[in-house]
Amino acid sequence: MIMKRKVLEGSVLIISIIKWLLLASCIGIIVGLSTSIFLKLLDLGIGIASEYTYYFLLLPVALFLSSFAVKYFAPEAEGHGTEKVIEAVHKRSGKINPLVVPIKLVATVITIALGGSAGKEGPCAQIGAGLSSTLSDILKFDDRDRKKLVICGISAGFATVFGTPIAGAIFGVEVLFVGGLLYEVLLPSFVAGIVGYQVSSALGITYFHQPLNFIPIFSSFFFIKVCLSGLFFGLCSFLFIEILKSVETLSDKINIWQPYKGITGGVVLIVLTFLVSPQYLGLGLDTIKYALEGGKIFILAFLFKMIFTAVTLNFGGSGGIVTPIFFIGAASGNLFGRLLGLDLSLFSAIGMVSLLAGAANTPISASIMAVELFGPAVAPYAAVACVISFLMTGHRSVYPSQVLEIVKSSSISVERGREMENIENVSLELRSKSIIGNIAKGLEKFKKR
Repeated sequence: MIMKRKVLEGSVLIISIIKWLLLASCIGIIVGLSTSIFLKLLDLGIGIASEYTYYFLLLPVALFLSSFAVKYFAPEAEGHGTEKVIEAVHKRSGKINPLVVPIKLVATVITIALGGSAGKEGPCAQIGAGLSSTLSDILKFDDRDRKKLVICGISAGFATVFGTPIAGAIFGVEVLFVGGLLYEVLLPSFVAGIVGYQVSSALGITYFHQPLNFIPIFSSFFFIKVCLSGLFFGLCSFLFIEILKSVETLSDKINIWQPYKGITGGVVLIVLTFLVSPQYLGLGLDTIKYALEGGKIFILAFLFKMIFTAVTLNFGGSGGIVTPIFFIGAASGNLFGRLLGLDLSLFSAIGMVSLLAGAANTPISASIMAVELFGPAVAPYAAVACVISFLMTGHRSVYPSQVLEIVKSSSISVERGREMENIENVSLELRSKSIIGNIAKGLEKFKKR
């Protein structure tokens, strides 16, 4: 009887594995194709716009059209795509309106091509998740399987846009919960990410990979500097999240028709561009590459990119948030390296992944991404900085719909199982016995002496 049960269990597991291998491969193919189309259209749009010096003067029109399309055709496509997918998984069992796919694609191309400061990973994740949700409906899947398929879509979208199949797969299962991994979706996420990456590569999509030539010999003094960099990148992540929230609050207080906010945001971006520099418009890939090559970036570049991105995404623009995070991370790492006289290329690279770990609460996928983008030699340093940045950011995120699974310090009282946007309204009280109480006792003993 026991042997029969074991054979039956093994058979069920084999069938389940085959099922998800096939489904995940299908998702990888679909997302690889759709991502390639999106990236080629985006490159085409950027190429056309870049032929004109003052292309960014059309930003009010771009954000107006983006906001209008999203508001009246697919409200779920608003803002940066990954956040809406996380919300759909937690609140609607992964159910996503099929119109999100074309609307998100068009709105993002318009936004970024004409100068909006946003990224390309969010739309790819949302397009991948939207197509996965649609396939689930066609196949009549239940809520559980739909969620798994949608998570595969997130992983495949992230993997294909950055050319990091392993980090992309982990990102899809890590980004939903802060401090928790969905192990049941690991296999299909890996398969979807790998297949999607191979499909997009076969279709001519090229990716940025830059193994670092300079890796210092390990020393305790250098390791301390890496730890300090993690603290610095955590503070930068903290600042970026707060700027995003502040600009969102400001946008909510402006009581006008939503597309008019797009015009307002476009005008603000034009003024900022003339006051500062066009360097902070669009994807900013040239600046990221320059920082990774060891060039010196303007010391406040990371701050200006935060502001440009916050205005774009909260005033009608459509796009992702990870590419701006890479810009901010590379620029802040460049600044940190200059302040301490360290290798600019190395700390720009560490900053890139550490900002992702802190702002998105994804230290594992960020650490793996460091290996895939910059080579294994940087991994020990990047991993330490990523985890410290993750802890330093506290109980906040660029993805407010993430659900908290862990408390980042035993000395902080906060309720688990809640969305990050709700946690921010909870009083985080220090446990007096563990910190304040011990300090007080220490002072009393010192006075007695």
